[in-house]
Amino acid sequence: MIKLLLYPLSILYGIVVLSRNRLYDLNILKSTEFDLPVISIGNITVGGTGKTPHTEYLASLLKDEFKVATLSRGYKRKSKGFRMVEASSTADESGDEPLQMKRKFPDITVSVCNNRVEGVNQLLLGKQEPIPDVILLDDAFQHRRVTPGINIVLIDYNRPLKEDMLLPAGRLRERASQVDRANIIMITKCPPGLTPIMERIIQKNVKLKPYQSIYFTTMEYEPIMPVFEGAKLVTLDGLDKSLSILLVTGIASTLSINNQVGKYSSTIEKMEFGDHHQYTLEDIENINQKFQSIPSDKKIILTTEKDAMRLKDMPAIPKEIKKALYYLPVKVKFLGNQEFAFSQKIQNYVRENKSNSELHKKAKHPQS
Repeated sequence: MIKLLLYPLSILYGIVVLSRNRLYDLNILKSTEFDLPVISIGNITVGGTGKTPHTEYLASLLKDEFKVATLSRGYKRKSKGFRMVEASSTADESGDEPLQMKRKFPDITVSVCNNRVEGVNQLLLGKQEPIPDVILLDDAFQHRRVTPGINIVLIDYNRPLKEDMLLPAGRLRERASQVDRANIIMITKCPPGLTPIMERIIQKNVKLKPYQSIYFTTMEYEPIMPVFEGAKLVTLDGLDKSLSILLVTGIASTLSINNQVGKYSSTIEKMEFGDHHQYTLEDIENINQKFQSIPSDKKIILTTEKDAMRLKDMPAIPKEIKKALYYLPVKVKFLGNQEFAFSQKIQNYVRENKSNSELHKKAKHPQS
């Protein structure tokens, strides 16, 4: 019923987005192409496709050979303009996902800027960090002011595009046909046992074009980590079901983590907040009350890595919460033998275009 009421708004939204894309396609609205490798990672739906783990995968893949920089808008940060993210930054200053990236990869350049063109130009000045060899644009599929060399779009296996609708009736940011702009399509959050037949069906459903490549990934959870120092080391192996868990999340889609945590305990309480939720002191008090009400001597609070970035900066968190608070890291895993082909495609693109960029710079600024 609600979708029917919102459908007229979806039509209006679709007309606006279609018109904007058409203006870019006709080159009436200009897109800037930079003289270095630029890789965009984004999606066509609102949240929950795994952008951050896939961006982290790319950073990990490239960082040993190239000077890597990431650029995102820093969603829900309270700062303005272009900003370099440091490991000592807060989520309010940088946004939770860029902060997570910097703390995980302290040797790469992490930056935020609402204006992607300005952000890239600032990175190329090299005032605070070395000029990058490659820039990863996080959540930039709809931000067409920059022309990436490789455009990666993520699609959640659990949310087929053909079954979705445009905002606000559905979760689509733009029409599913705009996937045609992507060079690489990643089907994320797949079940580990996805069969080749199912892969071919999905490939047919997305109407893969000759210039596109498709890959299938799943999320692999790693051992839990304490959010604060001093917490006891806890191992979740699914064998001891006596452990009680309070699962606290502020993410777009909880399906994957709910399924994972269900393997660890038969006693799970949940507190779910909106995506990128800004935790308040009242939230902390409610979490504390909920945790204390669990009738067990063996219990923990578990959250996501993204939520941990925001919670760690919260003032006045009770000691009992700090001792009990853990996060569940997640990483990308390719299905089958697709990882080698994907890695080669990305690395070869950066190597070739980095060399072209260096030759171009020498031509423009020959040595005297």
